[in-house]
Amino acid sequence: MFLASGIDPRDSIVIVQSHVPQHSELAWILNTVAYMGELLRMTQFKDKSGGGEGESIGVGLFDYPVLMAADILLYRTDAVPVGEDQKQHVELTRDLAERFNKAFGKTFVVPEPIIRTEGARIMGLDDPARKMSKSAGSAHNYIALTDTPDEIRRKIKRAVTDSGAEVRFGPDKPALSNLLTIFSLFAGEPVEALVARYEGRGYADFKADLGELVVESLAPFQRRMTELSADKGFTLDVLRDGAERAQAIAERTMAKVRDRMGFVARP
Repeated sequence: MFLASGIDPRDSIVIVQSHVPQHSELAWILNTVAYMGELLRMTQFKDKSGGGEGESIGVGLFDYPVLMAADILLYRTDAVPVGEDQKQHVELTRDLAERFNKAFGKTFVVPEPIIRTEGARIMGLDDPARKMSKSAGSAHNYIALTDTPDEIRRKIKRAVTDSGAEVRFGPDKPALSNLLTIFSLFAGEPVEALVARYEGRGYADFKADLGELVVESLAPFQRRMTELSADKGFTLDVLRDGAERAQAIAERTMAKVRDRMGFVARP
């Protein structure tokens, strides 16, 4: 999907996380400076545990934000593009980096989050009060990049709308505001222009046009996905090369981490 989206492996390193073992090694070390309290406050864990103590929730989910911090800090990352919902994880990463640097000496770059002003948080098509997510209980919550044109049209047609029939952006129209944001991002047009275009036309026309726009916008990506799927050797070569390049960078970071903490060097 990264490659089909236009990421050039000559310019960017594309990896499978588990191909670079330094990720899990650094995560374990960062656990020594992470606090239970800050992980308990992570939104994702609170959602899964229902606000309780989470006796039946896997430790991996509880500790996952520390692994995410390792993913970032291994590569001396300056900035991390994220959605609004992931800002909390970058803030934890910053806290862990600063805490480690203070305890063991300057080791990590402290990254900054990059959050778009528009589209920072896209809400579910079936529930404008909850974030769009591929792990949602209903497939009608989200549009998958691999959805067929008919699936995309059907999901948008069934998307929740607000009372009334006026296509308008505002806090009293959360469902329409979410759809207008999606339309604006795909079309590259301001929301105000879209509201003016659909004045007096109602929801049906608006949703039909949005469905076609999403289908057309995803078509080049989906064609490239089909091409890559037919030539798995290319993708595997990219991953093999990416793992080698990433591991070289990650190991330099880990060598510094081990030295700062006083680990006995391997003979």
